[in-house]
Formats: sequence, C-alpha cells, structure tokens
Amino acid sequence: MTAAVCAVVLAAGEGTRLRPLTENVPKALCPVGNVPLLDLALARLAAIGLAGPAMVAVNACYLGGQVVAHVGNRAHLSVEPGAPLGTGGGVANLRDWIGGRGVLVVNADAYLAAPGDTPALAPLLAGWSGRTLRLLGVPTGPTDPYRFGAHRFAGASLLAPADVAAVPDGPGELVRSAWRPAEAAGRLEVIEFAGTYLDTGTPADYLAANLHAAADGSLVAVDAEVHGSLDRAVVGAGARVFGRVTRAVVWPGGHVGADEHLVDAIRYGAGTDTVRAAR
Repeated sequence: MTAAVCAVVLAAGEGTRLRPLTENVPKALCPVGNVPLLDLALARLAAIGLAGPAMVAVNACYLGGQVVAHVGNRAHLSVEPGAPLGTGGGVANLRDWIGGRGVLVVNADAYLAAPGDTPALAPLLAGWSGRTLRLLGVPTGPTDPYRFGAHRFAGASLLAPADVAAVPDGPGELVRSAWRPAEAAGRLEVIEFAGTYLDTGTPADYLAANLHAAADGSLVAVDAEVHGSLDRAVVGAGARVFGRVTRAVVWPGGHVGADEHLVDAIRYGAGTDTVRAAR
C-alpha cells in the first residue's frame, strides 16, 4: 500500500432479506461462528493495520443504539438519523472524517474466509497507487446483473480520494455514484478474492456462513449446555440443547427441547423462535 487509507464499516442497513432474524437485532450484530459480523469485519481491518477511531469508522442507523453500544470506543461512529443513507450516502456523511484519504469500504454483513495466512483484505491494498477504484470480487457468470467483468462484488471496495469527493450527499449507492463511473472511465480494478465469500443477506446464506465457520465440526460457546447431539452446528452463549441439532445455528440463550430435531434452521432470539434456512 502506497497511499494513506482509512476504513468505513457499513452497519446501518435494515437487513430486510434476513428477517425475521433482524427484527430485534441489527444485521451487523448477528453472530457467525459465535462472533458478531461487525466484530469479524473489525478484526479483518485490524489484520491489515487499520484499527481505532482515527483509522476506522462505523455507520449506524437501524437499531443504531445497539451498534453504538457494541462498538464503544473501538471506532469512530456515524449515526444516521431517520432512514439509512445507503452505501454512498454513508460514505458521503463521513467525508470530513475521511479527510482526503483513500477509504476502504467494507460491508459488515460480508463473510470472508481467506485461504492460508494472508489477511482477507490485504490483496485489495497491495501496490495501490491511490488513483484507481478497486473492488474485491469473486468469479461469476455472464448473466449476473451485478457483474464487473467476470466478477461479482465481494463485500469490499477501495475508493480513491477523488471518488470520495465525487459521491453526492444524501441517500445513494456506491454502485451508481462510484463503481460504475470508475468502470466507464477505465479506472476500475477488480481484485479476485481466492477464499470463500458470502454476503449473509438471506437466512440460507447466513446459515451457510455459520456452517463454513464451523468447518466439518461444531462450534459451542463455553457456557452453552449441550445434553443432546450436534452435527455441524453452532451453539451460542447460554443456549441449552437437549435434542438433536443438524446443520443449524442456535443463538445465544436459545433452547432446543429433548423431543426436537433442528435441521437446516436457525433458532434465534433467547427462546425457541425458528426460521428454516435450507438452500
């Protein structure tokens, strides 16, 4: 990396596709592998040297009080009043804080698992001149309406200072205000991500991310109670499992009864609310 860079984690969205999981919890705080998505995003940034309120900002809106309390003093906070401003509006709202730097914009709901020891976001920054706009991408087919060349956006983009300056104030999306204009001008670089990417935007993809985090086994919080059987499961803090759990997630405080077999599902909230999530 040869240019000054800060980072913005986008955590303001309502997560409508992920409902009912997001009715009472913002999407950024939904756990994957027993870790809130927002914490996974902050850890990825810390792995490339971006941490603290001078280097990392988090925006919040929907159920924003929960996001603010969770972040604390780990990052600069930008609370958007009313409805979320979108990806572009969120960046524009932070223009003064960005202060002329390049900005690495990451979606809090992006699940990125890099192969080997290389941090997931490091290739996006390697050798960057500070003049182009970069997208992290994964291969996609020719009929994908969200493709950039042969790739689909994979949860992170790197904007040059000129791109930040051009994003209009108010609600809007980066795909229209920054990415497509850069593509048309020949300034867009897509950096292929070699690992696993899921946007966790639907219950099926959210479950898939959890199962990927568990690999071929199960993840169980230290204070969870498991008296039944687990097969590729993620069990959160304080959860109690008496029955069978197969390819499923039990949120913190959740309960699985002795006569239940939870399969391809998410037990969310502190009780027995369930959403099926098979692909």
